[in-house]
Amino acid sequence: MKTLIAILALLMTPLFVNAGEVAVTWKDFKEYRDVRPGNETRGSFHKRVEKQLTKHLEKLAEKLLAGHKLAIHFDEIDLAGDVHYGMTDIRVIKPIHFPRFEISYKLTDKSGNSIAEESGVKLKDMSFMDRVKVGLDEPFYYEKRLLTDWFEDDLMKKTG
Repeated sequence: MKTLIAILALLMTPLFVNAGEVAVTWKDFKEYRDVRPGNETRGSFHKRVEKQLTKHLEKLAEKLLAGHKLAIHFDEIDLAGDVHYGMTDIRVIKPIHFPRFEISYKLTDKSGNSIAEESGVKLKDMSFMDRVKVGLDEPFYYEKRLLTDWFEDDLMKKTG
């Protein structure tokens, strides 16, 4: 039995080799350009946005080398779509309301040395509806894809 547990532990070890950390900070959500809820309360919607995007960035940070830390601050947020008010408030997704972020970040290695640091980084995906949507319908899909593209195409290249 002990041998089986040891073998399983050894097999699972490679899964944890790359495990960076992320710390996400936010402004007051009322200050962002467009983080307006459709059919839910403002407070719960803001918490949901924060939770979903933080969780997504934590998943992305697992690709960083062990000991690397990413500190990211959302300076501006403009979610995909626009809220239309009426009998029921809903967020309508149209190509003219593309997702946008402005972020500041700092990536450090396990010794605390800065690898990359930028502020005022503007992320946007003006053709977000023209790309193939992969997977199930998940909350903030377009925003998560925008963060993933930035992480993989820009940040990971700076880690060497």
